[in-house]
Amino acid sequence: MASPSEFKPTIVGFLCNWCCYGGADLAGVSRFQYPPYLRVIRLMCSGRVDLEFIFRAFAKKADAVFIGGCHLGDCHYNPEGNYDALGNSFVAKRILDHIGINPDRLRLEWVSAGEGIRFAEIMNDFGAKIKALGPFGSSEGRPVEDLLAGLDAAAQLVPYFKLVERERFRVSNRSEAGYKEFFARPDYEPLFRELVLDKLTMSRMMGVLRAGVTSVENMARKLGIDEQEVARHLHLLSQQGMVRIDADQVQVALAA
Repeated sequence: MASPSEFKPTIVGFLCNWCCYGGADLAGVSRFQYPPYLRVIRLMCSGRVDLEFIFRAFAKKADAVFIGGCHLGDCHYNPEGNYDALGNSFVAKRILDHIGINPDRLRLEWVSAGEGIRFAEIMNDFGAKIKALGPFGSSEGRPVEDLLAGLDAAAQLVPYFKLVERERFRVSNRSEAGYKEFFARPDYEPLFRELVLDKLTMSRMMGVLRAGVTSVENMARKLGIDEQEVARHLHLLSQQGMVRIDADQVQVALAA
């Protein structure tokens, strides 16, 4: 019998109505055993899982997020809606890692309506991994408030992320192998860093400046990045007229 103090993770699950939700239902009626950690949100398609859904779930201190959709090639929409979920998962994991959140807390799986036992096996495995990681923030080694601030900054930039993804990260080979190959390309990382991660870092820096953090050292500690990166981004923000640098302190520039 579990002790009262045993950690019981909260996993927010976005499940496709046509397949994964059916698989979860089958697991239930078939009495396949898996931990009761999942809090289900039923959607018509896994492709409907917006980046903001993921960031907001973690912002509400979910310990993990699970996305379940139809097998690739079997989507009821387009029929490629689940490829959008696949692309979003690659982008979301990279952003979560940059913020300081373990990307293993996000998982995407394909489960058909007839795969109840597969659904149970996945949830048993995922539940065990999240229990091992511990509550949100515990394995990250960062103050939860700093992680939440990073999630808020990421959520506010979702419209921009979508635009960049559509214009610069469009995958022409709509297959699982094609997506993996695209996101592993040597030219992807520097472009993603320039267009997405640098933008996110500067947004987070403006947030900590407004909160009264003015030294480079404290800003680096708050954001979980090194002081050279802070200095580089401050220089860019200064060129844009967003901040002014006075001796050893940094202040938000006043509007004209």
